[in-house]
Amino acid sequence: MAVDDSPVTRKMLKKALEPEGFIIVAEAGNGRDAVAAYAQAKPDVITMDVTMPIMDGLEAAAAIKKLNPSQKIIMLSAMGDKDIVAEAQSLGITDFCTKPFKPDEIIGKILKVLAEG
Repeated sequence: MAVDDSPVTRKMLKKALEPEGFIIVAEAGNGRDAVAAYAQAKPDVITMDVTMPIMDGLEAAAAIKKLNPSQKIIMLSAMGDKDIVAEAQSLGITDFCTKPFKPDEIIGKILKVLAEG
């Protein structure tokens, strides 16, 4: 599931992942829509932007982790802010990708979190 307020970023994710056999089962442009789509989509991995309108990525990740503590989430951010990283880690999120990302970088991170089981 791709969650980002930028349609361009969501399109870049699709363009990077679909040729590798990944399927984007849902997309959302803000955290509230992501939480709403989550239960139906049941994604293996979520890429979640940090900074979004209505509900930010950290709030959405916390809500999704309450529903499923083992959900794999990769936070995407243009900022390498240590406070954001620390807050995400407190939610059990250990994987981050800085935007703009290279396709092989995001693919590698997704394969890593899937391999961790």
